[in-house]
Amino acid sequence: MLAKVTSKGQLVIPKRIRDRLGIRPGTEVHIEVVGDKILLEPINPQSPVEALYGRYAGTDLLSDLEAEHHEELRGDETLRA
Repeated sequence: MLAKVTSKGQLVIPKRIRDRLGIRPGTEVHIEVVGDKILLEPINPQSPVEALYGRYAGTDLLSDLEAEHHEELRGDETLRA
């Protein structure tokens, strides 16, 4: 993949790479020169819970969990009968 450096020295990391590495706005990146190459390494000090924040926005996980629980209860009642 190619990317261009802006006149301000900024570089846009392609979305596919950001998604793969979990780079989001505010992610700190460690920059190192290795020989004649630049190494960028995302620093992800987030907890697993923080990493999931916002990932399931717009879904109704509680309703899904309640429906699953009701199905389990119905299965238990069937086994008892």
